[in-house]
Amino acid sequence: MVYRIEVTPHDIMASRFAISPLIVTKHALWVLSGARGSGQWRSWADRMREPYERLLRTQPGLAPLVALFRERHYNADFPAPPPTGVDTPFEAELAVVRATPAAQAHDEIARNLEGMPRPPAPVREVLFSSDVVRLFAEALQATWGEIVSPAWPRFHAILERDVIQRAGRLATYGWAAALDDLTPRIRWDPDGVIEVLAGDADETHRLNGRGLLFVPTVFPIKMGSYLEDDWPYAISYPARGTGIPPERADGLAHLIGRTRTRLLLELATPATTTQLVTQLGLGLGTVGGHISALRKAGLITGNRIGRTILYHRTPLGDSLVNRSPALDASR
Repeated sequence: MVYRIEVTPHDIMASRFAISPLIVTKHALWVLSGARGSGQWRSWADRMREPYERLLRTQPGLAPLVALFRERHYNADFPAPPPTGVDTPFEAELAVVRATPAAQAHDEIARNLEGMPRPPAPVREVLFSSDVVRLFAEALQATWGEIVSPAWPRFHAILERDVIQRAGRLATYGWAAALDDLTPRIRWDPDGVIEVLAGDADETHRLNGRGLLFVPTVFPIKMGSYLEDDWPYAISYPARGTGIPPERADGLAHLIGRTRTRLLLELATPATTTQLVTQLGLGLGTVGGHISALRKAGLITGNRIGRTILYHRTPLGDSLVNRSPALDASR
């Protein structure tokens, strides 16, 4: 099934990227509940398994919330609505959830459950109770506080890098460049249509100049979409650079050092010095010294954007990281 989103030139100006700690929190629950694989976050997910199991025992709204998760079908929007700003705090997002009328929540839950196996009676009791909004909000608050917020500086650095890069591509080169490698389930039709491979039926939506909201996540979801008139039209997608790739078996770390190898691998996605400090957990002076050495060697370069410098690999840096199969086979 395909959602078709018709866009106009005005929609590029109105479109924007946003970071949502609430949506990331929901996606963390997808991973911890087993609804999605953990990908490069496996070690993090393993550490968070015990806190998650504890929250299942202490938060009566968590198991019913997780029971609604399903892919390629409608998921209730109110537990994690699209953000209203570029970098909205978690508390402000949760306030929107808490303000959801119970009738709206019940309607979305009923739609969510269509085609799913009937949940156990205790779960249904919570889902259609008058307290479901409060219970969901409390479960999300606890998940944020105990599981997601400790890792948020690193998560935010990844998301910020992705937003800076993609927003620049959208503004400079248009829809095709912005949507390139976003997710295999989205493609650009040069006739002015974004095709989203998801949903229960073929549908056509028109932005009519209000633009599209892009919301990256650190977790390996396939894609999420908000195409309801009650919300801003939005698409959630996995950000680039969601973890440090495994070290190559070609001895690069022995050549330039383990830390410089990690930094070079990270710069598959452009980043600022501050973002690299957060991502790698190193001091500013240490990262700055390694950046200087890699620049002098011609492995990375930097472009100034406003008051910051965005670093990225040069073709020489790419060649060191992405060696050809022929070279590997010759060893």
